[in-house]
Amino acid sequence: MTPHDLALIPLAVVSTALAAFWCIATYRILRVLCTIPTARAGLRLESEDRPLTVVVPAHNEAESITPLIETLRQQTHARFRVVLALDRCTDNTEAVAREAIAGDPRFEIVPVTHCPDDWAGKVHAAHTGYTTSEHARSSEHLLFTDADCTFHPEALRATAALLESRDLDLLSLFSTLATRNWFERLAQPAASFELGRWFPLNRANAETGLPKRPFANGQFMLFRHEAYRQLEGHAHPEVRAALLEDIAFAQRFGRERRRTGLLLADGIVACRMYETWEQFTKGWKRIYTESANRKPARLRNAAWQLRLLVLAWVGAVAALTLALTTLPDPTALDLYALIASGLGLSAWTLALICVHRAARAPLWLLPLWPVGQWLVARILSDAAKDLTTGVPTSWGGRSYTREARH
Repeated sequence: MTPHDLALIPLAVVSTALAAFWCIATYRILRVLCTIPTARAGLRLESEDRPLTVVVPAHNEAESITPLIETLRQQTHARFRVVLALDRCTDNTEAVAREAIAGDPRFEIVPVTHCPDDWAGKVHAAHTGYTTSEHARSSEHLLFTDADCTFHPEALRATAALLESRDLDLLSLFSTLATRNWFERLAQPAASFELGRWFPLNRANAETGLPKRPFANGQFMLFRHEAYRQLEGHAHPEVRAALLEDIAFAQRFGRERRRTGLLLADGIVACRMYETWEQFTKGWKRIYTESANRKPARLRNAAWQLRLLVLAWVGAVAALTLALTTLPDPTALDLYALIASGLGLSAWTLALICVHRAARAPLWLLPLWPVGQWLVARILSDAAKDLTTGVPTSWGGRSYTREARH
């Protein structure tokens, strides 16, 4: 056996594994995109414009709250109100918000001056905004969203129509994320895709024949008010202290056999989650930690899976390059390596084109995907380390120490 063959055999095996993974992934991605609508489907639906209240918990959001208010003021929904629950703000969020509101009577501001020890900050602010506002308590639909989101002019009307047409008690959206900073371009698509692998859209929407895996995104949670009230809303013990109240809601609604749905926003709702790399890593560590039910082993396993995927991609590129050097007279092993690596890299490319288009991310970012996956693997590993060593996390103006679970 030649040195060429000795080098090519393990690369061909790795290429085969890559081809298997990405062929399956491509099938699942295409199936989801072809069978589950995006939020834009609501633009084509009729709407009764039932009373709807938007509740926005906000902690020190002076830099981001103006675009939210401006896009909410442009909504075509005829019967909506907005409650800004300003949670222990130490900056000029209130002054900036009042200037953006410009006296619009559909908006009200609720200052939140404290947070009980047994509540998460954001959850308490949302609850306070809801309970304080007469409009919120009497609306048929309740939307909880974040201060760093922006909305298509018909977002409220379209999503309310989707909630009714799909007969849901809770409709959540995967927001379209901004890609301006380097980390938003490099790591964010891979970070979102990894979370989507944990909570596939078809299972979150209870597709027939698949076990349901409830999931919601706190950037956009639209409730049927009756269901929200009957299940105690943010005040329920499982929700009030949750660092990911969205997943707590989804799981609680699932156990109570309430209908939930999760769709891609497709530009209907956009969000810029983090301004700096430090915020990005801290935020995604919190998201992954709570999504993994605070189990370090799950986080470490996910990190190694991502690293193996990156190494398999590198191996497939190496196999393709090595096999091409034998043309035009390849051996059977060379032909196998060409086919396996070509199929794996083609499936990888097709899957990521679908992912980037669905996320409205620029396609030129696609070649950077392995780097992004490697960075996400590091975030997962760091999240596991923080859990096992008792490092607290800061969120919404408070610090939380979490206990690792096994």
